[in-house]
Amino acid sequence: MKLRNALGAAVGAVGTAAVANRVLQSRADEFEPFLHGDQRTYRWRGFDVAYTEAGDPDDPDLVLLHGINAAASNHEFHAVFDALAEEYHVVAPDLPGFGHTDRPPLLYSASLMTAFIRDFLADESEDATVVGSSLSGAYAAMAAREVDIAELILICPTDTSMGGRSVPRRSLLRAPVLGQAIYNLVGSKASIRHFHADHGYYDMEKLTDAVVDYEWTSAHQPGARFAPASFISGFLDPEEDLGDVLDDLDVPITLVWGEDADITPLADGRVLADEADATLVVFGDSLLLPHVEHPEEFVDVVRGEAVTVDIE
Repeated sequence: MKLRNALGAAVGAVGTAAVANRVLQSRADEFEPFLHGDQRTYRWRGFDVAYTEAGDPDDPDLVLLHGINAAASNHEFHAVFDALAEEYHVVAPDLPGFGHTDRPPLLYSASLMTAFIRDFLADESEDATVVGSSLSGAYAAMAAREVDIAELILICPTDTSMGGRSVPRRSLLRAPVLGQAIYNLVGSKASIRHFHADHGYYDMEKLTDAVVDYEWTSAHQPGARFAPASFISGFLDPEEDLGDVLDDLDVPITLVWGEDADITPLADGRVLADEADATLVVFGDSLLLPHVEHPEEFVDVVRGEAVTVDIE
């Protein structure tokens, strides 16, 4: 009887999770782009890759590459997108598996992301200034060895995130019912706020309800868990050392760092800047999102008008 009761409870739990998963997905039907601009599609290796474009096409190209997390998309640049479009031809894609781009159940990898960025830069830009956030900074740096770009601006870049690869962790998150239920917890509004408070925002009053709602909606689109499953299990970490990659590049490199970042601490930024002979711009009162919390100053950095930043 005990075994029968245990099996019944397990079946009931799975059934409850399945119903909860369907309810959450049904609530995320409305999903409109967050950035204002022309919404385009780039066809790549079977993906329909969504990107937002703004600004005069005759102005210098500026490509914005969002970081990687469970609710990632090009909305990360909402605070600076319009201002940058006043002087640049700005293009901001949703990376494969994120945002409005297709999210098939692939085994996503750092090499896939790097290949996408390489091809996107080659096909959709010319001598662009490339802004990469977090892990995307590493992908952009590797892609820059094969594509002509004008400059790299990397925001708290890193080549490691989750401390090693785990096939069981990835398999668990990819599981149809249980994996979806776990991912729904990771992508809940409470979790989104927790992660931002822990390492995203220095001042949580700058995190708007609109951003939280958008991230929650993005995290509950069909197929949304597959790319984050690779991220959480370490498979989106590149195998190459970021310092070595940057040292090989012959383009101007600016590293933008939040002074109070702990996941990728400022000490890492100083080491990278030394290895790559790069300019290091440090934002006070900031964690991993200095471009979100201090947009005007970040736009000045992109324009080349700020070498040092001191925000109290």
